[in-house]
Amino acid sequence: MIRYRLEPSDVSAVRFGISPLSELGLGLRAFRAPERYPLQRPWTDRIAGVLPLLDREVLSGLVDERRWVADFVNPRPDSPLTSFDDELRALGRIRPERLRSDLERVHGTVPAVFAGRHDRVVERLQQALATTWELCFAPYWPRMRRVLQADVAHRGRVAAHEGIGAVLAGLSESVRFDGRHVDVRLNSPIARDRPVQGEGLTLVPSVFVVRASTPIDDDLPPTVMYPARGQGAMWSTASHPDAGAVRDLLGRTRAALLDALGEPASSTDLAMRFGVSTSAVNQHLRVMERGGLLNRTRYGRAVLYYRSTVGDALVRRE
Repeated sequence: MIRYRLEPSDVSAVRFGISPLSELGLGLRAFRAPERYPLQRPWTDRIAGVLPLLDREVLSGLVDERRWVADFVNPRPDSPLTSFDDELRALGRIRPERLRSDLERVHGTVPAVFAGRHDRVVERLQQALATTWELCFAPYWPRMRRVLQADVAHRGRVAAHEGIGAVLAGLSESVRFDGRHVDVRLNSPIARDRPVQGEGLTLVPSVFVVRASTPIDDDLPPTVMYPARGQGAMWSTASHPDAGAVRDLLGRTRAALLDALGEPASSTDLAMRFGVSTSAVNQHLRVMERGGLLNRTRYGRAVLYYRSTVGDALVRRE
């Protein structure tokens, strides 16, 4: 069991994050044991044809038969808006000793594929992950991200109405919270008692965990990865609207903005991208938000817009 000890100031600093790289890392479990992830069977069936194109030697070196995954492919996300490209670039700066220690915690030794010059090992690792993302995750990431964002939004509402304690207690059957301690029961002999001490506790929803899990390395920032709610409907089929009809319905500019907002963006970013004024973009965004096609969130001083589930249904490409 892992215990995170929280002071009152730590409880108020609990936050959520979404990590594309972590989803890829945890998704390697489904590569190894697809029968353990029946809700993701439609995904594993769809990607079966591209698996021979992947660097299976590298990917197999990141996860073992217990489905333990190397911590460096489960980074703690900085926000709900972290991008895969940013996380992959950060991974390129990994220190040799961190790479070795994370792999040794999983396998007891460093797999042969990760032996050799550090820069070449990291380059091959990045390429293997980039290819896996492009072929297996990117085409389906909008669906996965919708589930993760909806989970975070739901738990945010729970926190607002019932407090963060209700959120922590409701993450998973394997998580307990008594007001001071977050206890995570694992299917492993690992046991530790760790104070958070101002580092912050990050809660990371995932579609590839059956029960809550934590980093293997005790020195890593306190993080709990937990099963996202709503996975059962993630692969439900829906009709694909005609793109021309969407333009006729919304108008060319709003249809283009809606299409662009598969990833969060600010009105300033969108104005620069489309060569129009920020005020004009804001007007369109507000109308689409009121119409339920967009959601918005604040990140620092910026307001970011992104498609809602309804908006996704209008432009769905998967």
